[in-house]
Amino acid sequence: MASLSTKIKLYCAANSKTVDFTKDVLLQDDSDGKGPYIKEWNISGLDKPTADQLAAQEAVGNTEETNNTVKATRRAAYGDIGEQLDEIYKDIDAWKTRIKAIKDANPKS
Repeated sequence: MASLSTKIKLYCAANSKTVDFTKDVLLQDDSDGKGPYIKEWNISGLDKPTADQLAAQEAVGNTEETNNTVKATRRAAYGDIGEQLDEIYKDIDAWKTRIKAIKDANPKS
């Protein structure tokens, strides 16, 4: 299930707006365990989304969050850019093989 912040970010992007979660939109966890909710909405020219509008972002949000996890895993496996450049200089084909194996092991949605 996509996080509330991801769904809000996608809702804003779909309406040509950007969101800053330190001033535009403030989220808070509900004390009764129902999860986060929008405490404050300060995006000029865009109404606070309804539950249905946020739910419409669920599938895209799940894909985005999955891909972000894959990107982070790949980034860690790739290693330092300086070391990669050295590896490319020494044997570009070996580097290509290593990078392809990382991508194959961590496919994006």
